[in-house]
Amino acid sequence: MIQQLSQVNGNTICPEMIVVAIPNTDRTRDLTPSHVDADPPFMDSAFSKTSGGGEKFAAFIQNELIPHIDSLYPTQPYKMLIGHSFGGLTVMNIVMNHTSMFNSYISIDPSMWWDKMNFLKATKKHLAEKKFTGTSLYLGIANTMEENMDFNSVQKDTTLSSKHIRSIIELDKEIKSRKQNGLKYASKYYGNDDHSSVPLIATYDAMRFIFEKYRFKLSYKDYTDSTSDLAGKFASHYQEVSQLFGYKVLPPENMINGMGYEFLQQKQFNKAGRFFKMNVENYPDSYNVYDSYADYFAANGDKAKAIEYLKKALAIKENPDSRNKLNKLME
Repeated sequence: MIQQLSQVNGNTICPEMIVVAIPNTDRTRDLTPSHVDADPPFMDSAFSKTSGGGEKFAAFIQNELIPHIDSLYPTQPYKMLIGHSFGGLTVMNIVMNHTSMFNSYISIDPSMWWDKMNFLKATKKHLAEKKFTGTSLYLGIANTMEENMDFNSVQKDTTLSSKHIRSIIELDKEIKSRKQNGLKYASKYYGNDDHSSVPLIATYDAMRFIFEKYRFKLSYKDYTDSTSDLAGKFASHYQEVSQLFGYKVLPPENMINGMGYEFLQQKQFNKAGRFFKMNVENYPDSYNVYDSYADYFAANGDKAKAIEYLKKALAIKENPDSRNKLNKLME
């Protein structure tokens, strides 16, 4: 489970992730959505004896684990669930039956053969009837077929040995055919990875898909053209990111501060000023943004404004750097 940690002194900053690993004392009990007596070739009666505790496990996550994490850290509401194999089955159970518990889901080579594929049948029904607007799902499919098969031929196979991958391919096709339900979805078949090796690369690809709008590309012209509205570009980008996450995400204070000083050194004063002003508006409780804005005014020869903002910085936090600057300007 991943939850976002993104506040410092009450200010929203560049989102960071809290990764919560959930160990199991009995994976079959906790990660399966229904009880089965046996499900060849993967489950015999002894192995399936404790199966079917998936709903209790989902209730534990929602009612105990998430509130506990929220009580310990300054979290934000965006949450992601990642699972592999039986864990991937759990992901599919929660996204189908408890959709709003998480914002995004990563299901890696899930055991969709569970309960003689009755869980897959129920999933198809949910996909046809429910709405998943605002929810993202990534499905990673490992190469678990026999050596004499390929991705196309395995779908026609009827042997038990290919049941695992066939059930996932069937799920993938069903999701892709239900675009009207609003689910943001992507999948990938990893022909060079087996069931054990696929989690790492699939998780990476899933993150790139789910957070595709977070990546911010800047051009050479953005830096060199003194007339370009780069600060406005930052503001628009983070508005889009806020829509993606479902809460307000601000451009990181240190990054915006650095951009301001970079353009100040290049004597692109208008661009520098917009960045310093943006930081003051976004982080009014930070002494550093006022100190930096004072440097901008001092560089422009506006002594009165520089003094004004240094006093604002010192009113928030007494610090030797701002005090020395103010004393020099007051001499």
